[in-house]
Amino acid sequence: MLADQYVVVIGGANIDVKARSADAIVPATSNPGTVCVSAGGVGRNIADNLARLGTRVHLLAAVGRDAIGDRLVSETATAGVVVDSIVRVSAPTGTYMAVLDADGELVTAVSEMAATDSIDVGYVSRHRGLIVAAAFVVLDGNLPSVVISAVLDIASRADVRVLLDPVSDAKATRLAELLTGDRSLFLVTPNRTELFALTGCSTMDSLNDAVAQLHALGAENVWVRLGVAGSVFSAAGSVSAMSVGTAEVVDVTGAGDAATAAFVHAVLRGRSLVDAARFGHAAAGLTIASTHTVRPDLTESLVDAELQRRTT
Repeated sequence: MLADQYVVVIGGANIDVKARSADAIVPATSNPGTVCVSAGGVGRNIADNLARLGTRVHLLAAVGRDAIGDRLVSETATAGVVVDSIVRVSAPTGTYMAVLDADGELVTAVSEMAATDSIDVGYVSRHRGLIVAAAFVVLDGNLPSVVISAVLDIASRADVRVLLDPVSDAKATRLAELLTGDRSLFLVTPNRTELFALTGCSTMDSLNDAVAQLHALGAENVWVRLGVAGSVFSAAGSVSAMSVGTAEVVDVTGAGDAATAAFVHAVLRGRSLVDAARFGHAAAGLTIASTHTVRPDLTESLVDAELQRRTT
């Protein structure tokens, strides 16, 4: 990785409120458990992970002019992220509320994203210079579609690699209209249901058919996350299936964000795409074994040690 290379992450910065039940969830009643509050947001989490791994990263995001916004900016800067481009808006800082079962698996979640929704084309246009000089741009699917479209235009003209995280089925459905095949995406990282939402394929179609369709819509590479079944990485003429390895599941929140950040970091360090995806798997495994959405002790050497453990 060149010393002057950096990544621009554009997306959500929220406060995470995670409630974990002490026992199996019983619907429609109060469940004893624990609640923790931490910095979150898909874009912010990816940027935080990148900084901890050792990649220079700028975060473009919106937070409210409130105490929560102050906390998010401060904690993100402390992690090593460049926060100069974060904008303060009149909308309240976003909140993500997740309910986990006793095994740490997500039961349901609700997100309030008014601050992120307020990001407009003018904001990213003002940061055009930062975007066109980046080694990578990572887009969080929580952004308004018009903003994602504008960034794709800017990055495409400058031949900047773009990674798009669809985030959810609902957001993937909204993003589908942006994938027209005339703008290249370096990597798209859907899970199985997001893949079908992005492509319009029927769930009766095969995974391979849906991946092929996403390639036809402009995705150079497709990394389909399959949960405990691992993932499939599809590049031109090559498909690789990867297992997740063995890891204690404490809290699944943030695993995908860690995988995305670790992949980008590894590519910039010169690793092959498949090796970078394996590096991402290891980072995700370390994250779900932690109580933190972003593991505070995450480093490149820690991920390499986890990779070594998995292969011995």
